[in-house]
Amino acid sequence: MMTTSPNDFHAWDLQDGVAIDVPHSPAGPIHFYSWVGSTAIPEGGCAVLLPAVKTDVQWPGLAALLTPGCYAVAPGGARLEGGLGLIIHTPAYRGLLQIGGPLEATGRLRYIDGCSDTLLVCAAIVGEPCLNHLHLPPGIAQTEHTHPSERIGIILRGRGVCRTPGREVELKPGMFWHIPTGCRHSFHTQAESLDVVAWHPDSDFGPSHDAHPMVNRTIVDGVPANDPRHAGIRTQA
Repeated sequence: MMTTSPNDFHAWDLQDGVAIDVPHSPAGPIHFYSWVGSTAIPEGGCAVLLPAVKTDVQWPGLAALLTPGCYAVAPGGARLEGGLGLIIHTPAYRGLLQIGGPLEATGRLRYIDGCSDTLLVCAAIVGEPCLNHLHLPPGIAQTEHTHPSERIGIILRGRGVCRTPGREVELKPGMFWHIPTGCRHSFHTQAESLDVVAWHPDSDFGPSHDAHPMVNRTIVDGVPANDPRHAGIRTQA
């Protein structure tokens, strides 16, 4: 198991079987690695699955076929039959199990410098991990920036480069990548667009026990149930 440099952007070919260990993050330890053929997710926590070719995934109560552009949040112990892709395993965090995709052509949210993104997997509770689809049209020169936590994902389609102060890394389908916390970087495209799937170990918004659609939109005597005047009917820990 490798541990990446704390300041460098890295990208690897999914076929190379590279495994990376990030000991600390807001979601606890992260183990991310490519799979080739059949495998099982280690027990405990959950894993985000990002396939590059068709893959069968199974866990109790579910069996599904994932194609490129699909994604899943699967429990520890889930089995993958065949295929190729990226596994992001968080043994200390168990997300809401789900399957989605395939991804749309562009993102639904405006981002920076002409890019767009879609929030694919939302935090079940504010602060928890999330999964995103970033779309860069042709001719994009992103502003150099950083993130307050790790970013991990795959190149789904298209081509581009990632630039950091000391290097430039070519990006193409069949690769997975890691941006460490605080790493200065920017993505760039020329004639082709670039679609990236990015996992974050945390988020800065989402539902909470005091603010979510169910409680906000439950009205008692004309007043939402999350109002302090209804403290007596609210479910307690």
